[in-house]
Amino acid sequence: MKALQGIEGRVEWAERSRELCDAGQIRIQVAAAGLNRADLLQRAGHYPPPPGVTDVLGLECAGVVSEVGPGSTWQVGDRVCALLAGGGMAEEVVVDAGHVLPVPDGLSLVEAAALPEVYATAWLNLFQLARLQPGEKVLVHAGAGGVGSAAIQLCKAFGNSCWVSVGSAERLAYCESLGARGGVLRGENLEALRDHAPFDVILDPVGASYAPLNLDVMARDGRWVIIAMMGGRRAELDLAKLLAKRVQLTGSTLRNRDDAFKSDLIRELRQQVWPLFGEGRLKPQLERTFAAQDVDAAFAELESNQVNGKIVLVIDESLS
Repeated sequence: MKALQGIEGRVEWAERSRELCDAGQIRIQVAAAGLNRADLLQRAGHYPPPPGVTDVLGLECAGVVSEVGPGSTWQVGDRVCALLAGGGMAEEVVVDAGHVLPVPDGLSLVEAAALPEVYATAWLNLFQLARLQPGEKVLVHAGAGGVGSAAIQLCKAFGNSCWVSVGSAERLAYCESLGARGGVLRGENLEALRDHAPFDVILDPVGASYAPLNLDVMARDGRWVIIAMMGGRRAELDLAKLLAKRVQLTGSTLRNRDDAFKSDLIRELRQQVWPLFGEGRLKPQLERTFAAQDVDAAFAELESNQVNGKIVLVIDESLS
């Protein structure tokens, strides 16, 4: 099969052997795969896959079940999307059956490919780790990205007011169209977040460069969850302020969680979140698709940091 690999800062399609489909697994004929910043980092050699995981790129995909291992309730022909630790950007992928979700009613396979990674990340960090409660205030940094777009919609759906930091007025308007109450522009008026404080929960993919301000705008007993380090890895914090506010600071990753954890997360998503797509309360934010042969352009578009929502790579047009 053909699969996409990242080598020394570039990507290329290569022939790979098919994996066996064992008990508790299914094989998916891939229609499309979502792009994520983790793919950029892996391409550059900065984010290797966890031990035992394929080095083929792609943390989420959608397609059609083509083989079912013993012990799975999925059927050949089912339209599904999957959360992956790697391997989604290929003609097919073998995945733990517990990491798979049905394509929501009314959505295409291409749209569904934009869902698993960002909604799993947003749900895990806002509602499981930060224990977000109805009525609490949320700050989402990088709000126009894939995870940010999912987080804003989830906040609206579950009764939470949400503010964002973004890079432009156009991106702020996009976030407000999804349900954000307002926000600020980084590089211009980031300090204006103080006008909207305090925040009960901060979802932070930026890290070091925003850390002192985050601490200032946190509410007492606030929960600050760091999910990436786009703004650097080292920060100086006033620990007295952290203690006085009783702030809970959590570092969170999803890719290297074990299979059982991911199965539990996917089960909760299916119960709590997936029905909201059928009700029209959640929507995939798919900005642009690229054909498989245009993969370099797809990665360049994501790397531009100007994408609102998600980019999806179409692997098999006959399925999409």
